[in-house]
Amino acid sequence: MASGAQRRISKELAEVTNSPPAGMKVTLGDGGSNLHVWEVLIDGPEQSAYAGGQFKLVITLPKEYPFKPPTLSFHTKIYHPNVSNDDKGLMCLGMLRPDAWKPPNKLAAVLDMVYNLLIEPDVSDPVESGIADVYKRDRQEFNTTAKEWVKRYAAKK
Repeated sequence: MASGAQRRISKELAEVTNSPPAGMKVTLGDGGSNLHVWEVLIDGPEQSAYAGGQFKLVITLPKEYPFKPPTLSFHTKIYHPNVSNDDKGLMCLGMLRPDAWKPPNKLAAVLDMVYNLLIEPDVSDPVESGIADVYKRDRQEFNTTAKEWVKRYAAKK
């Protein structure tokens, strides 16, 4: 019998696969066998420096979901102030902090927030302060570097 968490995750997965957020395709990770790992392919928003790129985001749901927040990590390198610039690619979102996460929050809202952050990064709460500084100081330089990274790491195949 499915636990409450599994029912909730199944319901949310059905919502985002049946009517996916703009520019996204959601599937289960681990070959479709693990409800707690979602793979999301995100097309870079047209109005952003990430246009033309496709990014793989992995969402890991804790056993205590929805009482504990999911973890988001980009498996495609991305030049972004809210994504760690290491092999983990962790995304920092205010609503995912343990003290800010609320059980009524839905993963569809998390995905919308991710998409919106690709359009407009949150430089007031960066995980990569150097990239945030470039964004604030010289938007042209930021866009140029972000587009170079898209070509190098995220070009659609």
